Amino acid sequence: MSQRSGAGGARLSPEQPCVHPMNAIKEVRKYLLKNSGSPSAKVLARLTAAIAEESDFPLGDLYSLDGEAFDLAIELMKDWRLDRYYAARIKLFDVVLNEVPAPVPAPVPA
Repeated sequence: MSQRSGAGGARLSPEQPCVHPMNAIKEVRKYLLKNSGSPSAKVLARLTAAIAEESDFPLGDLYSLDGEAFDLAIELMKDWRLDRYYAARIKLFDVVLNEVPAPVPAPVPA
């Protein structure tokens, strides 16, 4: 059974989920600092900017990433997707709570 290294540096088998001590953006930052100027770092930086700005990113560019950068890109997109899910849930709660009438206070006995 072959093992690979996850974005967090932990050794894992293909069956194991990737466990990260930090969130993906912190790992991406570390990678960019360590590999500044490399072609993979440039693509990963563009992907990060595209996610932050909600702009287009050519998916074919992911193919040019080295293995570590590709794993980071996937983890970054997973975090982005999860963040968007929670943001949508918060908006839903706001809508629901704004539609619920405020409770009428009980009369105070005189």
